[in-house]
Amino acid sequence: MVESSAMNKVVEVIYIAPERHTGNLPVVYLLHGYGNSGKDWLAFKPDLRELADSYKIMFVCPDGKNSWYWDSPKDPSSKYETFVSKELIEYTDSHYKTIKDRTARAITGYSMGGHGAMWLAFRHQESFGAVGSSSGGLDIRPFPFNWEMDKLLGSESENQDVWEKHTVINMVDRLRNGDLAIIFDCGYDDFFFEINNDFHNKLLKYKIQHDFIVRPGGHSKDYWNNSFDYQILYFKKYFDRNNKSK
Repeated sequence: MVESSAMNKVVEVIYIAPERHTGNLPVVYLLHGYGNSGKDWLAFKPDLRELADSYKIMFVCPDGKNSWYWDSPKDPSSKYETFVSKELIEYTDSHYKTIKDRTARAITGYSMGGHGAMWLAFRHQESFGAVGSSSGGLDIRPFPFNWEMDKLLGSESENQDVWEKHTVINMVDRLRNGDLAIIFDCGYDDFFFEINNDFHNKLLKYKIQHDFIVRPGGHSKDYWNNSFDYQILYFKKYFDRNNKSK
C-alpha cells in the first residue's frame, strides 16, 4: 500500500522485482485497463516474475481504479495523474534500489492503461523516458458514453474543450522527436484499431519516431500477454542503451 497525499488515501500497488540482483534497477510501470486492478497483471501475465529475473527490471503495478489516470477536473478524489507520475515514483525510488533517472523508467498499459501511459509520459517527460501502449484508447472522443469517462470529465456535449484537452492524440503536436522512446500496438480486430492507426499517422505527420506494431487479435488478455513480451524487450534495450554507467 502506498499513501497518496493528493487523494488522502492509500493505493494498492504490486511490486515485482528480480529475486537476485546487485546494483540499482530500472523500472517499468504497468497500468491496467477499465474494470481491472493492478493485481490483474499477475493473472494474465504470469511470467512477469521470470521477465523481472531475466531482464533485471522491476515492475510496478498500481491500482488506478477506473480513473483513466487523469487528475479529474470533476472529481477531486480522483488524482491518479499526480499519484502515478509523482507520488508513486517518489515512494518507489525511496523504498527500493532503483536507478533514479527518467532514462531508467518506462510506462505502459493496456486499453484504458494504454491511454494513461501515453498521457502521463507525454505530460511528465521529467519522470519517464520510454512509453508504450497496447490496444490503447488513444482518442477518447469517439466514445462519449463509455467507461464512466463522463463522471471524470463531465458530459462530452457540455464539456467539449475538456474532452479535447484530455485525449492523448491531441498532444502529439507538443512532442519533439526524440523526447520519448515510443512503442505501441493494436490488433486488427480491436475496436480501438482505427484510433491507434490515426495516432500512428499523426506521429508520422510530426516526424516523431516510434514503433507501431499491428498483428491479428482483438481486445483480449491473450493479445496483451503476447504484446508485452515485445514491449518489455523494447524497454530493456532502451535501458541498456541509456544506463551503461549507472
